[in-house]
Amino acid sequence: MIKTHVTHEVFNQAAPRVDINEYTTNVALVEGVGRYGGDWASRELEEVGALVGSESYQRDAELANTITPVLRTHDRWGNRIDEIDFHPAYHRVTAESVKYGAHTRAWAGPQPGANVVRAGVFMQFAQIEPGHTCPISMTHAAVPSLKLTPEIADIWLPRAYSREYDPRHIAGKSSAIFGMAMTEKQGGSDVRANTTRAEELSDGTWALTGHKWFCSAPQSDAFLVLAQANAGLTCFLVPRVLPDGERNVFRIQRLKDKLGNKSNASSEIELDGTIGWLVGEVGRGVPTIIEMVNRTRLDCVYGSAAGMRQAVAEAAWHARHRAAFGKTLIDQPAMTAVIADLQLESEAAAWTAMRLAAAHDDETGEQASFRRLATAVSKYWVCKRGPNHAYESLECLGGNGYTEDFPLARRYREQPVMAVWEGSGNVIALDVLRAMAREPESVTAFDNEVALAAGTSTTFDAHLAKMRRQLAELATEPDAAQGRVRRTVESMALALQASVLLREAPTAVAEGFIAARLGEDRGFEYGNLPDGVDVAVIAARA
Repeated sequence: MIKTHVTHEVFNQAAPRVDINEYTTNVALVEGVGRYGGDWASRELEEVGALVGSESYQRDAELANTITPVLRTHDRWGNRIDEIDFHPAYHRVTAESVKYGAHTRAWAGPQPGANVVRAGVFMQFAQIEPGHTCPISMTHAAVPSLKLTPEIADIWLPRAYSREYDPRHIAGKSSAIFGMAMTEKQGGSDVRANTTRAEELSDGTWALTGHKWFCSAPQSDAFLVLAQANAGLTCFLVPRVLPDGERNVFRIQRLKDKLGNKSNASSEIELDGTIGWLVGEVGRGVPTIIEMVNRTRLDCVYGSAAGMRQAVAEAAWHARHRAAFGKTLIDQPAMTAVIADLQLESEAAAWTAMRLAAAHDDETGEQASFRRLATAVSKYWVCKRGPNHAYESLECLGGNGYTEDFPLARRYREQPVMAVWEGSGNVIALDVLRAMAREPESVTAFDNEVALAAGTSTTFDAHLAKMRRQLAELATEPDAAQGRVRRTVESMALALQASVLLREAPTAVAEGFIAARLGEDRGFEYGNLPDGVDVAVIAARA
């Protein structure tokens, strides 16, 4: 009789982190939604949490990122079609986001807490499959620009508000997803250097001709596009399908081969007599589209915070189900400190995101001024913190984390896009300088918000005084401002995060963040926490 040997018994591996409610287990998000007036949607948020945590949804997220979009410029008979083929999983994921209003629910159903709820929905979808949230975000962000031209708004806003998703390019659709095409290869963020031309036609439409270096989500139904008219840079609405059912000229030249964000198609496009409709005023393209830019910057904060939540949740799950050297990893002080520190970063981002969402639910002048500066400051800082947070979380899984079989390798490649999209670091920092000069009331509103926590922590008070000195230096020494602005923006971001946490988060989280990010004994790498931080309580929240 041949003796058999067991050579491949699997043990001491974490079970798949699936079929977990991603809302109810995310205590910081639940607390933030409740604090800022979104409790009325708790049941729906829990539905989303169960959906995105399900094994089937996570499988769709994986498929959408491994079987990536393919461009078909022509059909088999040689007709130009400029279509992009996606795996059906991508369309299933997008359809669920639209169904739950991750795109435009706050516009379609305004009420107290509407933007907070929309943020909670959006962040959960972005946590598991971030690529598709690009067109979801742009559809949300396009609304203020569309509202500037009532005859366009009457046609397109009902489509944008629809909870139906139809990826086909056909006439008569009742729904629409929006993209944008702003930048060109010679100018990048300097859109005033654009060379795409717009010529007014006799019927009141415009013919656009030029090349766009980055067109986000070219499969969308309509786009906001910047082009040079005789009076200067102007914004236009460009649909893929014209009212008579004919295809608009929208030549997708190639899809970008990106580091991450693989499920989402990004492209170069050629416009050649492409028909567009004027949005806003001729020559005021930047003011027309700027609110769209600001709203997408806000969603970059949401997306980075969502990525941090995925990263620390996966790291904590592994640490709780893996043993080494006689103990479960989470019970070993070195790992507990890392998980706690990652959770501090995640909570700071999540609470900041919720506070910004609440500011968009309040249209008073003070809140509008606050969010003007706070959105840019948070976009700069939170998005920059994402990649290293993803890396440290990945490392917690060891070799497993470095493989594409686990989601953190994908997340590590994904996080940088939020810092690049809608303005990289210097662009955002310079925007902060511009806001300070042109809208000084935004500095006052920001300071008033941050100062609400004054007197609760001597360490925080010292940082607040430092931030104020830095702001004063920028104002009084304009020649040196550009060289110093990144340092000041970082200081502002930390002050905002600390203030929100001191006012809203549990004591252990707030005090831990103050010590780890503002204290004299702060470290440079995750897990290097000062004495006195309640690591067990904080890690348990992960």
